[in-house]
Amino acid sequence: MHHDRNADKATKQRLDEMHRIKRLLSDKGLTLAGIDKDYKLAAGTCGNTLQQANLAGERAIAAALRMRPQHLWRSRYHADGVRRSPQPPENYKRPPSMRERRERHLSDAAPQQDAA
Repeated sequence: MHHDRNADKATKQRLDEMHRIKRLLSDKGLTLAGIDKDYKLAAGTCGNTLQQANLAGERAIAAALRMRPQHLWRSRYHADGVRRSPQPPENYKRPPSMRERRERHLSDAAPQQDAA
């Protein structure tokens, strides 16, 4: 069974974006809940924004980091800084959880171990 490498690449890019943004927030001592509160967003908006496209959350996180949204979410913006409209469908799907990635990795490795 072959994997869809393009889908894997898009998922990896989105996970890398999430981790990079979390690191930037941590480095500045910011929390997603704090940004929600400071920018008067519903609780959980910024957390969801890391995983799914949300314009208000993207703008709030970018403002808190004193950056432009297109520099944080390259998958959600064109190179010229214009937000993609409509967003690609993969930007509305949650990336697989650590558990799902681990299970997939183990299931992919199992047939190779049987062949050995």
